[in-house]
Amino acid sequence: MQSTSLDSAIAAVHPPAGASIRNLPVNLFASVMGLAGLALAWRLAHGSLGVPAFVGEAIGAFALAVFMLVGLGYLAKFAMHPQAVQAEFQHPIAGNFFGTIVISVLLLSAVIAPYSAPIAQALWTASTLATFVLGFVVVSRLLAGRVDARHAVPAWLIPGVATLDIVVTGGQMPMAWAGEINLLAGAVGAVLALVLFTLIVGRLVHQEPMSPGMTPSLMILVAPFAVGFLAYTHLTGGVDRFAALLFYFALFMFAVVAPKVFRPSVKFSPAWWAISFPMAALVNAALKYAELRANGPLWVLAVLLLGVLTVALAVLTVRTLRIALNGKLLRA
Repeated sequence: MQSTSLDSAIAAVHPPAGASIRNLPVNLFASVMGLAGLALAWRLAHGSLGVPAFVGEAIGAFALAVFMLVGLGYLAKFAMHPQAVQAEFQHPIAGNFFGTIVISVLLLSAVIAPYSAPIAQALWTASTLATFVLGFVVVSRLLAGRVDARHAVPAWLIPGVATLDIVVTGGQMPMAWAGEINLLAGAVGAVLALVLFTLIVGRLVHQEPMSPGMTPSLMILVAPFAVGFLAYTHLTGGVDRFAALLFYFALFMFAVVAPKVFRPSVKFSPAWWAISFPMAALVNAALKYAELRANGPLWVLAVLLLGVLTVALAVLTVRTLRIALNGKLLRA
């Protein structure tokens, strides 16, 4: 079965061992993406619904603290076990999760922007460069040929979505060259997301199902359209009918994949953080769209999604802290 072969391949990146920093997975950076996206959503809710500002700012500070903690851990892994990091980067599935690092920094630049514009600009510039480099590496690997079609899983979308996040977080950057960079990022991200989404859906339809442990990553299928909505509206400066189409398809994809993801049979692991940023992007899109339409049902939907996201990330945070404290997080 294909699910078994995928599990074996991932296990090869983190061979069985006791608790060790070697086993810290790069996909844990997805927690920062989700928390930062949640902070930005609550900031939007403060502006449009008048909720207390400290909620979003506190979540943003927590996201920054989590990034520093996970980042220091991964730097320690790189220093002590560089071969494990190299294996993770070269893996056809796990390697895509390095995009979670650059997306985290991009989102944190938006979180920090109200407090220090120079720091936000420096973070955005550095992560933008890293995102383009990662996108180049990913596309080069694909065009090298002989890529196993069974490896086309939702995680493949992360580098493309990362490029779209340049636009999402760079709309207010004052540098003279930022506008052209945003256009370049929008072009690369849109085409990459479209091509990779097609390949992934083809694999999901025609190949064996993914392993149960990878089920939460199905939520990533929402991201190209939710993030695409945010990127497009930043580029155009408004919400037109094409933007509305992107939002509604993201909502449709969420309705399709949510029953497949939120099942008791799917065991908890750090891979569950894959649900966080796609849902956060959808919530931010819903809040922005509801504000434009000033429509009661849309506001109800946006607030409901914000509540679901907040509860989901609170549960993920508690469960991740639990496995971190009992040592299971660092056991392969």
